[in-house]
Amino acid sequence: MNEMPKRAQSKIVDSPAAAVEGIADGATVLIGGFGVLQGWPSSAIAALRARGTRGLTVIANTPGFGPLSPQVLFENGQVRKLVASFGGFPYRMTPAEEMIGRGEVELELVPQGTLVERVRCGGAGIPAFYTPTGVGTEVARGKEAREIGGKPYLLEHAIRADWALVRAAAADAAGNLVFHGSSRNFNPVWAMGARATIAEVDEIVALGDLDPERVVTPGIFVDRVFRSTVRMNRAELIDMIRKLGRQSPEAGAMPGIPPDLMALRAAALFAEGDIVNLGIGLPTQCSNYVHGRAVTLHAENGVLGYGPFPEPGREDIDLYSAGGQLVTALPGASYFHSADAFAMARGGRVDKIVLGGFQVAANGDLANWKAPHQRAGTIGGAMDLAAGGGEIVVLMFHTTKSGASKLVAECTYPLTARACVAHVVTNLALIDVVAGKGFVLREVAPGVSIEEVRQSTAASLHVPEDVREMDFGA
Repeated sequence: MNEMPKRAQSKIVDSPAAAVEGIADGATVLIGGFGVLQGWPSSAIAALRARGTRGLTVIANTPGFGPLSPQVLFENGQVRKLVASFGGFPYRMTPAEEMIGRGEVELELVPQGTLVERVRCGGAGIPAFYTPTGVGTEVARGKEAREIGGKPYLLEHAIRADWALVRAAAADAAGNLVFHGSSRNFNPVWAMGARATIAEVDEIVALGDLDPERVVTPGIFVDRVFRSTVRMNRAELIDMIRKLGRQSPEAGAMPGIPPDLMALRAAALFAEGDIVNLGIGLPTQCSNYVHGRAVTLHAENGVLGYGPFPEPGREDIDLYSAGGQLVTALPGASYFHSADAFAMARGGRVDKIVLGGFQVAANGDLANWKAPHQRAGTIGGAMDLAAGGGEIVVLMFHTTKSGASKLVAECTYPLTARACVAHVVTNLALIDVVAGKGFVLREVAPGVSIEEVRQSTAASLHVPEDVREMDFGA
């Protein structure tokens, strides 16, 4: 049985071990954090590993990567089930994904926005809700569907956990939490969603030292507070983030234009005044090509108005995009938690979404969350982003390394969303998806012929007379 802590006048405990006391075998634990490396409550995770608690159900955006993440709980055989948006990663194998593949850990993959909303509702006493996310995909399997206002929706049930482990910048003895940059991500919602919440913080201040205007998570949601003891060297962390953000193996010897020019061409599709979301992988590079334009970048981990990658030496490890890359904040930027980020997307306030892709079909269907080589899959936020009706640009290589086309008559991989893609930018071409015509070639990359594009496209390709070569400007 999980022993819930009694509320005390001061919520400060003196060690990570004391903080995780009472987490028993079979507990359901929310673990805050968003990316692969950054923002984990690493001291609490290490203490839970040392405690040896077994049969855990871990609820997190991702199992993370490396020794500061929840991966250590999987390596130690403590996890029975993972509920997450990412079961693994496209270009690296983790202990968690290996265990999922062997059937040692049960996996429930949930779209990112649906996951955070399920936890938010659990904390708010709302038992279930309807969402447009996942309609027409594998996510809809076995769920109640209902038409509301002429549109289909899926019924999703709330999540309520036993414990939550969250990370914040600072706290006081009352448990009030403040966050820095985009690092709040899932943490404020996770703090609401458990019967008991443990907050790991960088700094503990006296009562009255926190400006009430800056408090994001009121202490009513927090039961224990302790100061972080496990931290990675800043230079080492930045180096690891850079290495993990490098291009996929596909980028090697592909013909046509390189990834930076692909991102530049995709960014040219943004209109002045657009709110734009950039997916993980290649799309993140588009952030380097909006400087000086009236384009606002939106990220699911809770930042609106970010800009290019920072110059060496000027990195802020708490300011990162949804893909985990360190970014910069532009004048007018704002921060918020992930539930609000997805409310913006599903609510139709994001104009364009740039996503990677495994396959795009001629009718605009997109498959980008699971390929045959993956044991678990990576739904992430794409399904929620697509549900908001924004214009979707897919930025991907035209073929796989083995030469198989990614532009197909029908998707054979699991779908992310149906009939959602408007444009495809590849290393070979810019192609529109047009109702009644399918793939329509608009531009070819320098040095690439129309016939090369046709040969690399598995579906029919409509070629108008005014096809031109891509122009990247001065």
